[in-house]
Amino acid sequence: MSAESTASRGVPKENRFKVWRQTRPFWAGLFTMIGGVPIAYLPYGDMRLGNMTLAMQTTAGAGALIIGVLLITLGLTMWFQPHVRTFAGVAAIVLALVSIPVSNFGGLVVGFLFALVGGGMSVAWAPAGPLAQETSDVRAEEQPVAEPAEHHMHDGTTQPVIPHQGSEPQVAETTTEANGGRNSAG
Repeated sequence: MSAESTASRGVPKENRFKVWRQTRPFWAGLFTMIGGVPIAYLPYGDMRLGNMTLAMQTTAGAGALIIGVLLITLGLTMWFQPHVRTFAGVAAIVLALVSIPVSNFGGLVVGFLFALVGGGMSVAWAPAGPLAQETSDVRAEEQPVAEPAEHHMHDGTTQPVIPHQGSEPQVAETTTEANGGRNSAG
């Protein structure tokens, strides 16, 4: 699957981003990438307070950089490969949890929370079903129920038609119609 989704080919240019965004876990990827930035930056960054420099560097700076870069990569994966969203979401949650001891409490808790929420959103996201299937379900609900067949007798009365045991079995369209709604294992 490429970045140019097949769903957006027939859409006007002003709506393409909206269609692209709705066909993938966009917000989950964005939150995961936002969470990766403070986790990767804070062990290497420094703050200046007047003439004093406050360095946040730790010995685990390389681990924090790897976790931050992986979270950004997982966020991009959620955007451009939405079929692996569950793996990317679980990996983002695990990396967010690992960032607590490795990267200054997960990027001062901000990066941890963004990555955790983004991973959870990615696991929970499900693609929308096709529109054609929804309209066919509505049409199936609107169809009237067939009346039972009746046999007209010569004297003007009617009797319900009862299938004979020796007749051919009728093929049902749905599972509930088959075999009186009972399931069979063979």
